[in-house]
Parts: sequence; C-alpha cells; structure tokens
Amino acid sequence: MFRGSQQAKVDEKGRLKLPSDFKKLVDAQNVTQFYITSSDGKFAEIWPLPEWEKREKQLNESSTMDEAVQTYLTWTSYYGHQVEIDNQARVLLPQLLREEARLDAEVMVVGKLTYLEVHNHELLKQSMTAQRMTDEHRKSLALLFRQQR
Repeated sequence: MFRGSQQAKVDEKGRLKLPSDFKKLVDAQNVTQFYITSSDGKFAEIWPLPEWEKREKQLNESSTMDEAVQTYLTWTSYYGHQVEIDNQARVLLPQLLREEARLDAEVMVVGKLTYLEVHNHELLKQSMTAQRMTDEHRKSLALLFRQQR
C-alpha cells in the first residue's frame, strides 16, 4: 500500500526517480513494469502493472461500456504508456503528460493506496488550498468507517 508523500525531481530527460520509501514497496512486490497515465492531464498516475491490469479487468467486466467507462478509457489511453523501471529506480514519464501536467522539475509523489500520483508541487499546493476538507467530507468518511466495523 502506497501512503504518504515525498518530494522528487523529474530530470531533463523526463525521468522520475521513485522515492526510496515507495521503491521499497515496489521491490517487495517484485514489480518492474508500470502503466503511467492520467484521467485528466493534471497529474500523472503511476500504476504497478499488476494493479493496472486489475483495473482493466474491472472495466472489461462491467455490465455496460457506458459513457463514463468510454471517456475514462479514452483519457487513460491518450496519456498512457507502459514503462519499465531502470537500474537507478527511474521511470520515464510520457512527454505529453509531462507537458500537460507541468511535471518538469519539483514534483510531489503521493501515495494513493494501489498507485502513485505525481503532481507539480506548486499546483498541488494551490489545489489543496482551494479544496479543503469540508464537514460533508468528514461525515461521508465517518459513515464509511462505521459501515466497515
């Protein structure tokens, strides 16, 4: 499970070195292949390939290929690229996605349980300031946690 966040840099060739805490988790799962994509072009999602394949299976097995599924597949295919981690723990971020999401220097790598998000650090701080946790968010989470007891 990926959790927490760490600062990182994208080099001039578009490679991101996975922060060591996240790299340890990847190594423990013996993962070397990743699917890097985005569903909106605002940040990158780095999926260990086995996790991405689970997502594809869920989409493929859905009873309908409704508009939401089609749109999601279009976006994630447009930005998507399968990559292999190199010997220095780097993955190449797709150029189109680097440009759209402004992933060109200082980034934040954020754990999202089964995958990682890579954000332009400044844009993420702005977004977090604009999207604070509301009372409604807290109520929804409390309900979720109560149901899972």
